[in-house]
Formats: sequence, C-alpha cells, structure tokens
Amino acid sequence: MDNATLAIAATAARLIAEDGLEYGPAKHQALKTLGLPARTPLPDNLVLEAALREHLDLFCADTQPGELQALREHAVTWMTRLAEFRPHLGGAVWRGTATRHSDIYLQLFCDDSKSAEIELINQGIDYDVQQIRGFQGGQVDALSVHSWCAPLKMHVGVHLMIYDHDDLRGALRLDAQGQSQRGDLSALKRLLENS
Repeated sequence: MDNATLAIAATAARLIAEDGLEYGPAKHQALKTLGLPARTPLPDNLVLEAALREHLDLFCADTQPGELQALREHAVTWMTRLAEFRPHLGGAVWRGTATRHSDIYLQLFCDDSKSAEIELINQGIDYDVQQIRGFQGGQVDALSVHSWCAPLKMHVGVHLMIYDHDDLRGALRLDAQGQSQRGDLSALKRLLENS
C-alpha cells in the first residue's frame, strides 16, 4: 500500500474519531486536508477501519471504551422502546469504533413503513425525515432524533432507517470477513456483557 493511501486512512480515521464523520465524507475531507488530487485512490473501508482502530488505541484509549459503552446502553434503550419494529444496530456503535461524536444507527424492519413514524408521534418524539441510501443500495426513509444521553451529558443523533419486514433476511448476511454488519437487541446485550 502506498504512502498516500496510508496518509488518507490515518487522516480520515482522525476525522471520524474526533469529528464524527462517516467513512465516505472522511476520506474526501482527508484528500482536501492533505492537498492531494481528487483522483488519488482512496483506501477501502477495511484499511480505514484498521486505521481508525489504531487511532482509537493510540489517542482515545482512556475515553473511548466508556463512550462506546454509554452509546451501546443508549441504543438498548431505543431498541427496547421500538422492539415491535425488530430493531438492529449497525454502524460504529455496533462495530465498536464509536466515540462520543458518533451517531446511533438503528435499522427497523416494519410491516408498514409508516408505523414507526406513528409510534414516534404517539410517544411525543420530534423527528426529522430524510432519504438515505440503505444497505441494499436503494433509498430508504431515515427518521432522525436528537436524544439526551445522560452518561455523556449531551444529545446524540439516533437515526432510524425504515425497511420492509422482508428485508430482514438480507440484513443478516455476513460480510467478506465473516462479520455481522448489524445485531438485534439480544446480540447487543451480549456485546455489553462481554465488554
């Protein structure tokens, strides 16, 4: 791997850990920060995740585990609250690379796509709706909430991606490394017990 790719990965890892950027935007911001041409090859997500874990070990070892624990416990609260929609946790909180700057990403598998919105309204929860690219490549609705996380003493973003119930089967496939990209409430509780 060339030096430019490693430099992009290291810079992007810092941006993810310190600013809460997602992988794609972090790679592009790293290109700008390093003053590299736009056509410079970007590191793949595996290289970036390895750089992120290294960054967390070097610079955040004293704070990141507690922050991750707080975010995972906060995710448990939301998953319990929305249990009827078969919530699955994904993203950095699931993978274990989250810091206090990371958002919580829950994927809901609903029989009726509007039922989760109705539940939020019934619970008196304000939310914003946007369309984002889902794990299958198509557009899905995302309901975004600002939720107070007492252990972190701050609001965190909780994003509820709405999928059809039938999409759950494809969501459980393992990635190329044999890892699950998301987990249900019982899987998350196992992670918390083992941490």
